[in-house]
Amino acid sequence: MNLKDWVVTFDLDDTLWPVWPIIERAEKALQSWLQIHAPAAAVLGSSPEVLRQIRAQVQADWPGSPHDLAALRTEAIRRLLVQAAEPEALAGPAFEVFHAERQRVELYPDALPLLQYLHGRYPLLAVTNGTADVARVGLGHFFDHAVNAPSLGHAKPQPDIYWHAVRMAGLQPHEVLHIGDDAHLDAWGARNAGLACIWLNRHGRAWDQAGEAPPSVSDLSQIQRWLASTLV
Repeated sequence: MNLKDWVVTFDLDDTLWPVWPIIERAEKALQSWLQIHAPAAAVLGSSPEVLRQIRAQVQADWPGSPHDLAALRTEAIRRLLVQAAEPEALAGPAFEVFHAERQRVELYPDALPLLQYLHGRYPLLAVTNGTADVARVGLGHFFDHAVNAPSLGHAKPQPDIYWHAVRMAGLQPHEVLHIGDDAHLDAWGARNAGLACIWLNRHGRAWDQAGEAPPSVSDLSQIQRWLASTLV
């Protein structure tokens, strides 16, 4: 198939940027905000065990919402406020503090060059389980569309989220290439939905999913060469 006939979909967290430093920074921003606006909640929330218990209970109480990370976190904040006898109406503004910091990403060095190479050559779609917004992180001009689990109601590796991206692209699943770091959510999930995939395996992990391992790369700079040699 000619290169111009393909669409490329991207995972975001831990593919284009490392996510856990961002989450840690966002949680610190939330804690600082609580210290000003809900000090009792800030004291209670300084205990990792308390936070773990609250989050575990939210997940147990909302078993049908594993795809909606924003709702789960907002509810966890609300319960923290209630336990601390602070106004639960602060949950929304508190989450927005976390969410705003969540959009401040630091790209892997190999991410921007690949996006610049692909942009204009292929339609690009973001497919993520997380709450990152490609427009707010400053990458919106590279992507034609973005699909995220909270808004769609389906999360990777469920095939529905991939098929939704395929429908947005106006192609068949085998005409879409997905790139992502998670062996199960991205590589296995995309292939199970009928897409082509490249597994971004930065840390040299062994393939532990069903079936033969897909094509893999150790960094994004290898993908340009992979595309040039393979998708022709």
